[in-house]
Amino acid sequence: MFISKNNYYLYIENTKTLNLSLIKKRNKFIIIYRNNNNHENIDQLKRFRNECKKRSIKFYIANNLHTAVKCKADGLYISSYNKRHYNVRFIENSFKIIGSAHNRKEIHEKKNQGCKIIVLSRLFKTDYPNKHTFLGVLKFNLTKGNFKEDLVPLGGIKNKNLNLLRLVKANSFAILSEIKKKPAIIRRLF
Repeated sequence: MFISKNNYYLYIENTKTLNLSLIKKRNKFIIIYRNNNNHENIDQLKRFRNECKKRSIKFYIANNLHTAVKCKADGLYISSYNKRHYNVRFIENSFKIIGSAHNRKEIHEKKNQGCKIIVLSRLFKTDYPNKHTFLGVLKFNLTKGNFKEDLVPLGGIKNKNLNLLRLVKANSFAILSEIKKKPAIIRRLF
């Protein structure tokens, strides 16, 4: 057993990327579908959503309220670059909004957009070009102490530093690139 948190956020860009049969735990996984390049096939997203529902996996769609409502997603994910305010009062109460931020200014912006959960990016050093800054465990914990919203760490989380997540004062964490490279990491989360 490596790490035990209340929730695990998994970012996917394609519904075929993730094999849902690898996920055994119920009510712990949240999938964020983030496809900025292509138009979504609504029928395929609905099928994927239904499969998630059968396995008690929450499903969020990024930056597209219309698609999220059409697919009956659990909520909307708002990327850090998205400054738009969404009117979700007409949607059922279980519909949630998750935001993404890289700094304190963006955290405040996401609070104003109605996000109760904010994914704070780059916990550890990443291999992305032109992205050299990262928070580290100490800065993340200090930032988390200043906000009552649930902050979820993202960035640089790999097999080799998975154990360091025990030091992070968060109930959840998010994984993006490691899911693409090594989908079997899901098995190691327990």
